[in-house]
Amino acid sequence: MRHQIALRSGLAGLQWLFFLFTNTVVIPITVGAAFGLPQGNIQFLIQCSFVLTGLACAVQAWLGHRRSIMEGQSGLWWGVILSLCAAAPSLGITLPQLGGSLAVGILVSGVLTILIGVCGLAAPLSRLFTPGVMAVFMFLLGCRLNTIFLEGMLGISAGAAPDSALIRPGIFGLAAAVALLVAVLSVRARPAIAQYALLIGILGGWALHRLLFGPQAQAAENLEWGWFPLGQPSAGLDVGVIAIAVIAGLINASNTFGALKGTDEIYEQEAGSGQYRRSFTISGILAVFSGLLGLVPYAPYVSSVGFLLQTRIRNRLPFVLGGLLFAVIGLIPAVSGVLTTLPLSIGSAVLLVTYLRLLGSSLQYFGQIRMDPANLYRTAAPLFVGIILMGMPSSYFASLPPLLRPLLGNGLLVGIILALLLDRMRLGTREEEQSEEREGREANTKEG
Repeated sequence: MRHQIALRSGLAGLQWLFFLFTNTVVIPITVGAAFGLPQGNIQFLIQCSFVLTGLACAVQAWLGHRRSIMEGQSGLWWGVILSLCAAAPSLGITLPQLGGSLAVGILVSGVLTILIGVCGLAAPLSRLFTPGVMAVFMFLLGCRLNTIFLEGMLGISAGAAPDSALIRPGIFGLAAAVALLVAVLSVRARPAIAQYALLIGILGGWALHRLLFGPQAQAAENLEWGWFPLGQPSAGLDVGVIAIAVIAGLINASNTFGALKGTDEIYEQEAGSGQYRRSFTISGILAVFSGLLGLVPYAPYVSSVGFLLQTRIRNRLPFVLGGLLFAVIGLIPAVSGVLTTLPLSIGSAVLLVTYLRLLGSSLQYFGQIRMDPANLYRTAAPLFVGIILMGMPSSYFASLPPLLRPLLGNGLLVGIILALLLDRMRLGTREEEQSEEREGREANTKEG
């Protein structure tokens, strides 16, 4: 009996390891490419990402919110950082200046997140993230991240200059085939195979890419590490970039609320104030380390809800085992060095399929809103404004003041901020709208 339990825990832990890997490996590669880092620095980012992500998951499961929810590098932060890299030339700042300014902003946002947790401010903050705000957040986040993934599938590196960004049909054809394979396996294959669809897509696509297009750049022999690899904080800091980082850090709180509220039904109880307090504190500490190490800051992953529903394994032990094993892999340079050769197009194809599910999360929140004329305008304005701004070239914002240029040129942040502001400007009474939101949640629960 003990052997069976150990075997099940081991296999479930291996599943979590695959989930952590597929959601982590592409992030440091794309960030390193966007900042034009040498291979040794990218390998350092990958190793740090693996170690810190694995430890973060284990710590959150045992000391933080105490649920099997992946603590990973935030998709919102990732989108903001890559957007700023693409806009850096029009902002008149160099990539090292951008990296240094981001590091300072991330450190400040990390301290603020710690204070939110320690001072118990999560409860009043949660009231800002109503279903309407969360619906807009999920939809715009999916638009921004899937734009990045589609560009990667087309062979366009993140942060590439517009005049040097060219579509590579062969690369895209293989990436599209991999995305289709992962989607078909996820929907039509038996559960025992479907739960490994992401891993099958990455390994199979990687092998075919190497066969058809040759090997990628070889892994660096010597690891290049140090504090602030994206850029040293200096006198040339950009106040606008720092302000965006602080705002992004505060909005990043929506991930914590989305992940914990999304797993309340799975764990058959609502997350308490103590869980929110510990979760925010740990995420803030991780953000401080992220600023020092040049990593994308951390947050609980809303996509963990889908993984838990698919596997139906909510026990913490397999989750902790998977996290610790992931951290150990990060400590082995030979393994992490090989992973730096993962083709960007293949990783982007797999993640495109994964993050298409954000539409489902967004629609669930939309279902909790009564679409009267006031709510329709309140929801449509941030959605359309955010999407339109995302499609505008960064050069359009060159005439704006330097302090406002990075903020107003980021459609994701503008849309979320606009949703928060319009949500406060309600035409009915607060009690009536809270009652409507409760009725919507109860209706969705009965239908589920």
